Amino acid sequence: MRTLAQFFKTLADESRLQILWLLSHHGELCVCDIVEALQITQSKASRHLTTLKHAGLVTDRRAGAWSYYSLVPLASALERAQLKALMAALPAHPAAAETLENLATWLADSKRGDTCGERPSCGCNPPSGRKRRDR
Repeated sequence: MRTLAQFFKTLADESRLQILWLLSHHGELCVCDIVEALQITQSKASRHLTTLKHAGLVTDRRAGAWSYYSLVPLASALERAQLKALMAALPAHPAAAETLENLATWLADSKRGDTCGERPSCGCNPPSGRKRRDR
């Protein structure tokens, strides 16, 4: 059973907060969307998403080689209240708007296909030499 301390420990990371922020605004995102919005490596994004999944905060759905993540409704009233308060406070943080802008730019530039792999500029399998800022 997940304890409240584990819940807060999971939230005590900037990248995981940003991922939750993105998912709260866009419902479901591919790993490449998160990678581009946060400018982190795919392996780092996957590690954070795995942590969030194990904490019961997100779920994933597979479509071929791609994974799409979305928020999970929380069973605990206390956790729901805490997450709601956090999401209400985040808009005041300067990085919150920047994160959403990064995602909006990526989604507009990617000329979305029906699935992630159909996008011409999909970042799931970036060309070698492509660099991302690592957090």
